[in-house]
Amino acid sequence: MGIRERLSGNEAAAIAMKQINPDVVAAFPITPSTEIPQYFSTFVSNGQVDTEFVAVESEHSAMSACIGAEAAGARAMTATSANGLSLMWEMIYIASSLRLPIVLSLVNRAVSGPLNIHNDHSDAMGVRDAGWIMLFSESNQEAYDNLLMAHRIAEHKDVLLPLMVCQDGFITSHSIENIELLEDDKVKAFVGEYHPEHYLLNEKEPIAIGPLDLQAYLFEHKAQQGNAMKAAKKVIAEVSKEFEALTGRKYEFFESYKMEDAERVIVCMNSTAGTTKAVVDELREKGEKVGLIKVRMFRPFPAEEIAEALKGAKAVAVLDKSDSLNGAGGALFEDVVSAMYTNNIHVPTVNYVYGIGGRDTTTKEINSVYSDLNSVVGNDKVENPYRYLGLRG
Repeated sequence: MGIRERLSGNEAAAIAMKQINPDVVAAFPITPSTEIPQYFSTFVSNGQVDTEFVAVESEHSAMSACIGAEAAGARAMTATSANGLSLMWEMIYIASSLRLPIVLSLVNRAVSGPLNIHNDHSDAMGVRDAGWIMLFSESNQEAYDNLLMAHRIAEHKDVLLPLMVCQDGFITSHSIENIELLEDDKVKAFVGEYHPEHYLLNEKEPIAIGPLDLQAYLFEHKAQQGNAMKAAKKVIAEVSKEFEALTGRKYEFFESYKMEDAERVIVCMNSTAGTTKAVVDELREKGEKVGLIKVRMFRPFPAEEIAEALKGAKAVAVLDKSDSLNGAGGALFEDVVSAMYTNNIHVPTVNYVYGIGGRDTTTKEINSVYSDLNSVVGNDKVENPYRYLGLRG
């Protein structure tokens, strides 16, 4: 039996880190992720972990310290949000290029400017092509569970890529929910110890980390990263199955909610899925055939599987909590549409950018999306596929 608790998402992330007991945590405070290293530092002070906690002068330094630790053969973790992730940008790419399985808890927040400390997904979307595995979390429970699975995925010999676990700032990070924790000994057994094959402090194998990599080799090394990202799909599925056997909690690449006969479907990520589920339940009671795809695994993107899940729909709306500012839809929309096209699935699809800067997204607005999809059903050419949801004026 697990341990029943009531925790915020940040507390849940910090407790997951405590149970994992990494070798190194390097962090710099930024709202709304500050509480994660703050809570974790108390575990260090109280002697509940033997982690080396490195309080640095910036987020760039936090990721740099994690890179140094991982390169030396240590298991490293950190947490950040928004502008903090942006300041890490150079090191985010270096971490993935060096194939270092660092785990980052990303509490999603709008990237300045103008200054806004509330939730959207612009920080995560800014690094979506940086070579990190990206798992999104609807609830505090899912954020905790994803973190427990993270090292098993990232450190797998066929993967060796860094991984970030995303949750919505303030919406889950600061809201208290009922949660079931695993016992410490079960977490320790599940996560296991970290034994890298190649590392700087291995005196039997002198190596260099981060050498100059010019025309003769860089292309091939980037292709290796791409192949590792493809291999991560199988590993994520295997680790999730093992986690389900341990806890009874089932996680797949995405959750299909009442999709068996769904004709109008919303695709979204993170906490918005909870609001959408409430609307799906309400409309189902009225006999309407609506459903939801909640994407958990955003990188690698489950293109074939999502296309298969959507092939029976008559109209699809993809919700993006960030705007790519490209005049052609948000990042999730582009991935979903590309997935369907390349798999020869042709369903009328529209995009809604929503919730920017923490703007509330209510059941009324989700209802309006399902209502709008009625006019999309049966249309080969959709007028105005790029839309805003909840925009004033």
